[in-house]
Amino acid sequence: MDCPVGEPGGRVRPRGLPHVDPPARPQAAEARDTVVTIAVNAGIAVADLARADFVLANSAEVGLPQSWLPRLATLKAAGAAGLAVGLLDGRFTAFVGIAAAIGLVLFFAGALAAHVRARVFRNIAFPGGYFALAVASLALAAAR
Repeated sequence: MDCPVGEPGGRVRPRGLPHVDPPARPQAAEARDTVVTIAVNAGIAVADLARADFVLANSAEVGLPQSWLPRLATLKAAGAAGLAVGLLDGRFTAFVGIAAAIGLVLFFAGALAAHVRARVFRNIAFPGGYFALAVASLALAAAR
């Protein structure tokens, strides 16, 4: 009556209990989090290229030459584009997404270091937030 019944995968469940699949991975949430990382990095890259007032003030405060802004904006935009490619299906595209996430983690670790070196702590939450998003995107990309 309540004898175990074999299931696919070698699992055994008591008779009479319904079969329940394990919860699916929350792929929509993973994609959402990565899309947020893409959006904020693309947005700050545009702000860097436009030389927005807050960007110029922050870069001056941490001792970053304005001539570096286009290069740094390019790195942020490349990271955002790489994460977008990483959302596509495929082994190569997954590798691109992981590489982009690693690049953004390293980039924002450097930004945090620049803030600490310059002792600019009043707005360190911004590079810290970007860093946290990049770490989360890396973890999600690596888990795929």
